[in-house]
Amino acid sequence: MASSSSPSWPAWRAALARWLLHDDSRQEQGFYEGEGQAQAQHHTQPWWKVMCLTGVDYFSTLGYQPGIAALAAGAVAPLATLVLVLVTLFGALPMYRRVAEQSPHGDGSISMLERLLSYWPSKFLVLSLIGFVATGFIITITLSAADAAAHLAENPLLHTWLGGHEVGITLVLLALLGAVFLKGFKEAIGIAVVLVVSYLGLSLVVIADGLALIAGQPQLAFDWQAALRQSFDTPLALIGAALLVFPKLALGLSGFETGVVVMPLVKGDPGDTEAQPAGRIRNGKKLLTTAALIMSLYLLASSLVTTLLIPAAAFLPEGEANGRALAYLAHEHLGEVFGTLYDVSTIAILWFAGASAMAGLLNIVPRYLPRYGMAPEWSRAHRPLVLVYLLLAVVVTLAFRASVDAQAAAYATGVLAMMTSAAIAVTLSAARQGQNGAKWMFGVISLIFVYTLGVTTLDNPQGLWIALLFVAGILAVSVSSRVGRSFELRVSSVQLDAAAHDLLAQFPIRPLRLVSHHPGRSTTAEYQKQELRVRQMVHLPDEDPFVFLEVEIDDASEFTDVVEVTGLRVGRYGVLRARGSSVPNTIAAVMLHLRGKGAPPQVYMRWTEESPLHLFFDFLIGGRGDVPPLTREILRRAEPDRDRRPIVHVGG
Repeated sequence: MASSSSPSWPAWRAALARWLLHDDSRQEQGFYEGEGQAQAQHHTQPWWKVMCLTGVDYFSTLGYQPGIAALAAGAVAPLATLVLVLVTLFGALPMYRRVAEQSPHGDGSISMLERLLSYWPSKFLVLSLIGFVATGFIITITLSAADAAAHLAENPLLHTWLGGHEVGITLVLLALLGAVFLKGFKEAIGIAVVLVVSYLGLSLVVIADGLALIAGQPQLAFDWQAALRQSFDTPLALIGAALLVFPKLALGLSGFETGVVVMPLVKGDPGDTEAQPAGRIRNGKKLLTTAALIMSLYLLASSLVTTLLIPAAAFLPEGEANGRALAYLAHEHLGEVFGTLYDVSTIAILWFAGASAMAGLLNIVPRYLPRYGMAPEWSRAHRPLVLVYLLLAVVVTLAFRASVDAQAAAYATGVLAMMTSAAIAVTLSAARQGQNGAKWMFGVISLIFVYTLGVTTLDNPQGLWIALLFVAGILAVSVSSRVGRSFELRVSSVQLDAAAHDLLAQFPIRPLRLVSHHPGRSTTAEYQKQELRVRQMVHLPDEDPFVFLEVEIDDASEFTDVVEVTGLRVGRYGVLRARGSSVPNTIAAVMLHLRGKGAPPQVYMRWTEESPLHLFFDFLIGGRGDVPPLTREILRRAEPDRDRRPIVHVGG
């Protein structure tokens, strides 16, 4: 028998539920929060510090990018990297500077496309893009952890014990990352600054030493040039090869989307407002530009020294430089002590790159899915989401056996899909604003990213299939959640204009009776016919007054909205006209708003004579459906007290 002092299983379960669903993330840096709350909590930081938060993802790719470039391009890797740098500086950077200007509150490029479209097409486009974003961020977590595990296993001091256990090490690193987020994610920017400064500083030492070795041994450069001349007859053929190989290096483009997502953390000017955060936009552009310049220099230099100094065989999957080219040089030329120190710095930033991606994922759900009604209620708390993302990361790690090379295509697909959508968004934005020069420039950039995404997908379609699995999963969860939550009272507030208040003041008798009427047929004869029909159907006495209630649908794809009610007179009839995203929800919300202290209002309706299946989809998609039972069900869920619940009468 259990001790009486021991907590019972239900008590443990309740305590666990409280811990999981208690959402204190809004009080922490790194998670989604409104601009006003960020300022009130002093969560804004100088732009260069926020750059380090995005940099743990962006700059950490130096841990594996040079090795992937050498494996994919061989001796052409430095030239292909130069193409990558040109695309970064003259394509991605101006594109995301425009995103920062038009979406300074952390919504990213997705919100630009959302605004360019409307209704359901806008929602499903956003959901699909979120699927690719989730692919990029989840693979960032798993790929970074896998590369950190490779650095641990290949360290000469640890290889004897850890070699061959990369999968287990990766899972341990993922568990530690999950533990950080389950506990909370405080002081993220401070940690990021330390990691980025130390990693870039140590990488600079490795690269500078490599460049000094190349300068001291000119034969290395001559041999490299000879290898290029032997493989390519003309400079044009060499340039063509670099362009063809460039898509395989797309991993070096990561970080821009994260840079605009964290913009609410960037400190602006004292005079910044919600509508005009000029200082934040300016500093956000500084963040993006500085990060791109730093990364471009490091990418070019690291690709050159690793290609010239490391034997080609060492880049192969079983080679010592695979996924850790700079670390290989650190051990080879600067000694085991410095090499181990560099390993520690690399492992730390790679592991924390997963933290940056996790924070990005935790931004996505509260920004979009809840207001679409396409996320379960528990998704408002960050801990259940952390567990979901961690489970996905474990599945991906086991599926790819913690291989950096195997995950590269899926990662590139997610990153390139995000950047392609951003390029298209800024192109359409420039076109709508009549900026022809910008339209053509961003149009060319869009074609470059479409080409790069297409080549990457054709070369390794596995990345696209993984991204489509994420898209399908998000669509399935979102649609099922929307269906399950459709019977909620989806109205944030009801606002009556002065005419509506004056009209209701003329009907002081309680209960207030409302007669549902289809909008558009607004003649006195039509209202007279509807009155006769209703009084006959539900035996409403001739002496009982009522008000007609009409509902117009504005955007049925929205989940929550503000219902605006206007009042008017048509002959001797009083009419309330309401606008909302769903007829049943709007009627229920208006009735609950009008019930006051007396008897609750009553509404009179007719049965619908269409197919139940058609009505079901009409409710989900068009916001109408079989209005009487749906209204009653929404009221039942919104008001459990039957004595205070408005009444629905149906006849015909």
